Amino acid sequence: MSAYHLAQLNIAWMKAPLESPEMADFVANLERINALAEASPGYVWRLQDEAGDATAIRPFGDEVLVNMSVWRDVQSLSDYVYKSAHTEMLKRRREWFERVEQAHQVLWWVPAGHRPDVVEAAERLAHLREHGATQQAFTFRHAFAASA
Repeated sequence: MSAYHLAQLNIAWMKAPLESPEMADFVANLERINALAEASPGYVWRLQDEAGDATAIRPFGDEVLVNMSVWRDVQSLSDYVYKSAHTEMLKRRREWFERVEQAHQVLWWVPAGHRPDVVEAAERLAHLREHGATQQAFTFRHAFAASA
């Protein structure tokens, strides 16, 4: 077993309030897509409140949804994101979310068993935006191996 796991943060600016008709199809698929993640090889943990809802956690503003999870490795997360039914949602993201020029997703290594919080995740995203991909904060395109 590896001494490190991969943490990821993805934030998205909604085009309309979560309760609006414009977001209804996105909301209708959340439970299915989250269940798929939880059943995927390499899945470890995801951020959610006591009721099991991640959409209620809004540290970046009321219009920004947060997805944060921990995976065994980059390949496990990549397989879920790009090679599962999750891709259906990914292809439709422009229906629900604004296009942003700045980095909105960040990956980083955490000690196995560690559960990052939104403060840690925000710091990693800020690091990526300021310095580009480094060992401390990176992307799928510019991934780094876990430190030995």
